[in-house]
Amino acid sequence: MTTTPSTSVEELLLTADLLLSDPNVGATAALGRHRGASLALRTALEIAVDRTLDAAMPGLAGITMRAKMLCLRCYIAATTARRTNAVWSHLCLGCHYHQYEIGPTRDQVRAWRTEVGNLVQELTP
Repeated sequence: MTTTPSTSVEELLLTADLLLSDPNVGATAALGRHRGASLALRTALEIAVDRTLDAAMPGLAGITMRAKMLCLRCYIAATTARRTNAVWSHLCLGCHYHQYEIGPTRDQVRAWRTEVGNLVQELTP
């Protein structure tokens, strides 16, 4: 994960909202916007996970996000950890381009936006 210190979770969520806000965008541009919103949401979720784990167990900054997802269930409710892992996995797929796959739809990204917003509130220490 690469973020600048000035990037906040709230700014990333707002960025995702802005990318999803124009319903009159052409299909090609919309797919780019959906992937961009997915990336902003994934980054916001990763920051929230990092903050949660850092508050519970400092020193986990050097491990992969997949490993952090495994560690997360030791420090928060199991259902919240499962939801976090599930939406993070979907966002990972949604923000990567695959030549023979259609990208995420606007409705999918909006659902992810809602879930990430809820999880960020639950994960905030």
